[in-house]
Amino acid sequence: MKFKVYYYANCNTCKKALNFLDKKGIDYETINIRDKPPTKKELRRMLEVVNGEAKRLFNTSSKDYKAQKLKDKIRLMSDQEVIDLLASNGNLIRRPFVIGDSMCIVGYMREIWETKFADN
Repeated sequence: MKFKVYYYANCNTCKKALNFLDKKGIDYETINIRDKPPTKKELRRMLEVVNGEAKRLFNTSSKDYKAQKLKDKIRLMSDQEVIDLLASNGNLIRRPFVIGDSMCIVGYMREIWETKFADN
């Protein structure tokens, strides 16, 4: 199975995640998250995976996040507003953002990835 990995080339966490996938021999496609953010459909799916906790989809350390003062705004936003905002600015999305037929992961935590990719 091939996965899409939305990433940013200068992100050390993304580099670790891609290295992990390479070492496991997992087939994936990389997409620069700043140039081409995930689709609204993919964002909706990921929002479901994180049980509607919209903040988990945001790159809270990004300059864009801080400049827009989203920390206090997210909890007041509808799911559709969150999806529209993220789809319009890939820099706001926590990365790496991995999506496939049976897999959705946002962020990189080696322990979680070891479990999720155990059968691949």
